[in-house]
Amino acid sequence: MTATILVLDGFGVGAMPDAGEIRSADSRADTFGSLSLWAGARDRSALRVPHLAALGLATLRPDLGLGSAALTLPRVARRAALGYPGADTFAGHQTMMGADMSHVVLRRLEESLDEVRAALHAAGHRTALLDGGPVIVVDDELLVHDNLEADPGLIWNVSARLDYMPWESILHVASAVRSVAPVARVIAVGGYSSEPLPAAVRPGAFGVVGLDTPASGFYRNGGLRVQHFGADIDHRHQLPEVTARAGLPVTLIGKAADILATDADVVRLPGVSTERVLADAVRAAHSGGLVVANVQQTDLAGHQQDPARFIELLEQVDATIPNLLDALGPGDLLVVVADHGNDPLIGHAHHTREYVPVLAASGGRHRADCANGAMRGVDLESLADVGASVAAHLGLDPNDLAHGSPTDLLALGGATHR
Repeated sequence: MTATILVLDGFGVGAMPDAGEIRSADSRADTFGSLSLWAGARDRSALRVPHLAALGLATLRPDLGLGSAALTLPRVARRAALGYPGADTFAGHQTMMGADMSHVVLRRLEESLDEVRAALHAAGHRTALLDGGPVIVVDDELLVHDNLEADPGLIWNVSARLDYMPWESILHVASAVRSVAPVARVIAVGGYSSEPLPAAVRPGAFGVVGLDTPASGFYRNGGLRVQHFGADIDHRHQLPEVTARAGLPVTLIGKAADILATDADVVRLPGVSTERVLADAVRAAHSGGLVVANVQQTDLAGHQQDPARFIELLEQVDATIPNLLDALGPGDLLVVVADHGNDPLIGHAHHTREYVPVLAASGGRHRADCANGAMRGVDLESLADVGASVAAHLGLDPNDLAHGSPTDLLALGGATHR
């Protein structure tokens, strides 16, 4: 038996009720709708993703006039609320795999300066505040600051020039910051810049202050080093670990291979190329067990505010859906989902807090009465319900996951709360 979870990173289907709390314009965020309307304005036709439409996108959004392929596999479409604060890939995947991310908060570094400096002093470092503001200078060379490319208060960065500080020292500082950080991620960044980093420090929205990493030259000068330190999570109670402990094979593909931790021996196939991620997902779907694959380039297209590229990638995914469906044997499950939104036409380059699609299809017996489209299921309260539901489908105990309520993703009802 196989369960394949294909994550279309950044592919939201409409703003959640609290989406405008950080940016009021985000109350209108709609990644799927924006892409469809943009495609229609460009060539007077709807977004051409017939297989994704048949899996359930057309059912979720009948207002968009999508053309659907003819499928006779049982399939049910629903939405999921995110179930974690903000809109973040790391938090989204951890939640989806069954972690409880309720302890993660949105907090500007300015609100935790004393705690962070105390942790750094205890680790043997010297600190000062840059021009008396909310950026910490460590050992005269490194900056601890708000991440300007994420939602305000979601991520803190630890940045230094590699020609002035070795990578291992940057990681040491990042570990100390992570020990007291309440935010979803602390990111260690090392690179090369022709100017001192303080020259590229900028204010951002809602009182955040940080290094403008593109302006620093880190992205264009080569040699960039990045390591993510996520919030403390007990991965022993997440879906990949629980599945592997039960003796089933587990394959993590794309970004999922980088951000999902396990103690068990699992197959990891990292990569950014959508073509490679999809090819690996199709091969792994024939192998049994759990497959989690992340299509990251859709999210990158959202950050680049490039709807044409986003649509091109969705069409590439759509062309692969028949191969994933062909891999489904009796009792196998395919779930197409997302981790947050990233509306490329909202007017900024940040993630958007949106509901995400949960499109489920099963292999085995084809039914003529399924040719008219996917059924509409009850929405899920959290992405954690996806992980719990897949665990149940694989014959595992959903209670072994830290969070989430299972439901039959191929039925019309809602989650069974535990």
